[in-house]
Amino acid sequence: MEFKFSEKVSHLQASAIREILKYSADPQVISFAAGSPAPEALPAKELEELSKELLSEEPSVAFQYGLTEGYTPLRDEVKKILKDRGVFNPEYDEVIITSGAQQANELSAKVLCNEGDVILAEKPSFIGSLNAFKSYRVDLKGVTLETDGVNIAELEEKLKEGGVKLVYLIPNFQNPTGNTMSWEKRKAAFELCKKYGAVILEDNPYADLHLAGEDVKSIKTLDTEGSVIYSGTFSKILSPGIRVGYVCAHKDIVQKIVVCKQVADVHSTMWSQMLAYRFLKKYDLDEHLAKLRRVYEHKTNLMLSEIDKNFSSKITHTNPQGGLFIWCTLPEGVTTQQMVDFCTTAVKDYKVAIVPGTAFNINDDDESRSFRMNFSTPTDENIIKGCEILGKLSKEMFGE
Repeated sequence: MEFKFSEKVSHLQASAIREILKYSADPQVISFAAGSPAPEALPAKELEELSKELLSEEPSVAFQYGLTEGYTPLRDEVKKILKDRGVFNPEYDEVIITSGAQQANELSAKVLCNEGDVILAEKPSFIGSLNAFKSYRVDLKGVTLETDGVNIAELEEKLKEGGVKLVYLIPNFQNPTGNTMSWEKRKAAFELCKKYGAVILEDNPYADLHLAGEDVKSIKTLDTEGSVIYSGTFSKILSPGIRVGYVCAHKDIVQKIVVCKQVADVHSTMWSQMLAYRFLKKYDLDEHLAKLRRVYEHKTNLMLSEIDKNFSSKITHTNPQGGLFIWCTLPEGVTTQQMVDFCTTAVKDYKVAIVPGTAFNINDDDESRSFRMNFSTPTDENIIKGCEILGKLSKEMFGE
């Protein structure tokens, strides 16, 4: 039977990252393609103990339906954390628990955007959110991403064109580049969006994974009237498998998200929410985050040093101060096809999986000379071995 798919999904394609991960299932493949937290950073023992306590003490709550807004004690704890960070304003903000930040971003677009509305996003950007936006048949446009955030002049130019409903930004350790938006650009972007009536969707999944120095304040801390939606997650600090994220936004926006979430999945899993709450109450979050940062600092520095030691000098790379990714760029003059050939050869012939930059394009016909490498998931041994292999391939293709 030939199926006639809806116009909302007929144009969507499978994630290139997911396709590459199929090769990664081969135990001989060293994968730099994932976006998962470091296995050794996950508090598995603590979560196991908390699960036993939870299922012993409150099974009737954990196994039942819950509020769409989320488990109330967890929501209150999230509000407290965000208020301490200047993100949550009790006068007009509200919080809803979601099934990861992916759902937070998808529902935010759903409640605000009609077909044909413009969403601006960093170019390149996170493919999961881009596909979510595309499913609503919006007019998705890119704004060039620089080392310190989006090009502000270009952002204003596109805002002036009109029709922009949402501006999607990942200001901290951006996926895929690892870049961090400066405080000056955060303020400038906020003022521009306020001037032209666009809502900012601030996606901040990596906020707690900075390596050194002080955190750059969230864009949401500038918000005085509810024009910024803030999405966060416990995926990177507790476990991606529990699928617990959240939205902090003006109460009117959150109420619409509640209605849409009721349609999508009724509520996020009660067991996961209760587990996250118990972790926050029993353990010192700052101490836990300090442990995570030591793990990621080591792995970041190891991969950067191995890239510098092994790769062709014609390949440049970012130097992230947090997050999970390093963004490498091939020499000037290299075509998109040569870049794809490089990535394909790496995984098929050299057994090292990386993600081509085309996977993060706003438009399918955009070009890219870059690829993303993840340092959090592989072991130290595989980081060293994989970088040696990619270094050999890079020098064969592009010279010393």
